Order: sequence, then C-alpha cells, then structure tokens
Amino acid sequence: MKTRAQTAENSYSPWLHRFARLAVGATFLLIVIGGIVTSTESGLAVPDWPTTFGYNMFLYPLSEMVGGVLYEHSHRLMGSLVGLLTVGLFIMVLVKDSRPWLRWLGFLALIGVIVQGVLGGLRVTQLSLLLAMVHACLAQAFFALLCGIAWWTSPGGKDTARDRPSPYGLANASVGEKRKLRRLSLVTTCLIYVQLIFGAILRHTGHRLDAHLLFAFLVALHIFLLARRMWQAADATPLKSEPTVLVVLLTVQLMLGTGAFFVKLTAFGETVSTWLTVAITTGHVAVGALMLVTSFVLTLKIYRHTAVPTLDAAATPAHGELV
Repeated sequence: MKTRAQTAENSYSPWLHRFARLAVGATFLLIVIGGIVTSTESGLAVPDWPTTFGYNMFLYPLSEMVGGVLYEHSHRLMGSLVGLLTVGLFIMVLVKDSRPWLRWLGFLALIGVIVQGVLGGLRVTQLSLLLAMVHACLAQAFFALLCGIAWWTSPGGKDTARDRPSPYGLANASVGEKRKLRRLSLVTTCLIYVQLIFGAILRHTGHRLDAHLLFAFLVALHIFLLARRMWQAADATPLKSEPTVLVVLLTVQLMLGTGAFFVKLTAFGETVSTWLTVAITTGHVAVGALMLVTSFVLTLKIYRHTAVPTLDAAATPAHGELV
C-alpha cells in the first residue's frame, strides 16, 4: 500500500503538464526567432536596452517594426513572454508538485531565464560577440531543462521505476548492459550540446568549422549506435519510434548543415536568395535544438526504466532468502 507521501508525489496534474508544454513551445519559437535574428544579422538593429529606441519595450509602435527591427524586437517580446511563462511554471510546480528536486529545477529555470534576458540585453549594450555566443548556448540548455520539466510532470515522468515495468526490453538485462545504455545515451546528449556550442561559435565568428565537423561526425556515430542498441533492446513498436525520431532529425540536420555550408561559406551562396539562406541556417539551429531535447528526454527515460540496483540493495538478501 502506498503512503500518503507517495500518493501525493505520484499524483498527476494535467494543468501543470499542459503549462510546461506551453512554456516549451514558446521557448522553441523563441529559439527560432533568435536564429532568424542571427541569420539576418539583426542582433544590433535596436541599439538600446531594455528600452527600444527610447520607448517602453511593450509600447513600441507596431508601424515601426520593419526590417531588422521587426526580428530583434519580436525576439525581445517573445523572450518576455517566455520569462512570464517560466515564472508561472515555477509557481505551478510549487503548488502542484511535492517533489523537492523538481521545485529546485523550476527555480533553476527561473534563474536561467533571468540570466538569459540579462545576457541578451548586455550583448546589445556591450557589443559583445562573446555574450552573443553564451546567450545562444544557454538558450539550448534552458530549452532542454524545460523539456525535462515537461516530461517529469507527464504521467510517465510522475511514475517511479517500480510503478511500471521497463518498456525497453531490459528488465532481465545485466547490470553491465544497463550501464552501457545509460552511458551511451548520456554521452550522445553531451556530444549534441557540444556540437551546438561549436555551431554557435561558427555562426557568430565564422571560425572553428573543423571542430563543428568533427563533432557532427561524433554525434552521427553515437546516434546510430544508440538507435541500434535501442532497436535491438526494445520489444514494443511504440518505443522504437523514439530513437527513430532522433535518426530522422539527424538526417535532416545533416542536409541542412550541408546546405548552410554552401550558402554561407562558399561562392555558391551569392547566387542563392537571402530568404532561402535564412531558412536553411535558421532551420539548422531549430533542428539542432530538437535533436538536443529529443536525446535528453530519451536519456531521462532510459535512466528511469533501467534502474541499476545499488551495492547495498544488491547485497541485501530478499525476504526468505538464505545467506
């Protein structure tokens, strides 16, 4: 029989989960708009902050939002909306969820969105490319954190490992096999994030193409290794779709990356329309973000459903077992 504390911990709040998903969707849109800002080189279209050409940011005339100002100011407004949603999400987690660690993650998201807003403003006032790159990298980490919170507030994320059997076909796998799968998924997620960091450096400075290509190879290799292991281990068709999505995103990302290379770093780009260039480079950023969160959430699920017993637990004999 579950205790009252366990029941409260595992209770599912649909409104909390819906609100978390809303925050995730708004953050993804913010990343897309940020990609457009960088692709169109509109990051300094509005020279002041937190005001916009001296106006209160929220009262700036819509008729004046044209060209680069439209992209940059839209990015600011969307960032403000994400900030408000993050505040609301933190409050809802405090009210609707009893897990202390999730409350701390909600607080971390709140701090993250504040820091992100300040970095975005300082990037303008200080004319700093370094801050622009840090701003881009933190955006990806913040997006992953919100996706994690959204999953942890879902029905699957609320269940504990003992509440449902593992859907990964690893219930009877050895401890070594479980640890290998955990390690592979975690390394894959970390490699994707490092790849995004070098992507941000390349987009803002034009340098470190070599590192970007190297990590593209490493990411592709680890995704295929992870997908193969998951396809072999999974004994349910619905589960096999998760690594498949990651492989599909990787395929699209490689095509967009190839396109971005030709339109931005070769003479061929001079023959391509500006809007096609913006679409390719922004799509490259957006798909990269989707790859990161897909791998991250898949890693969370793998850790949830491949629980490795502790040494103490393994050494403790079961009830009735002779020692």
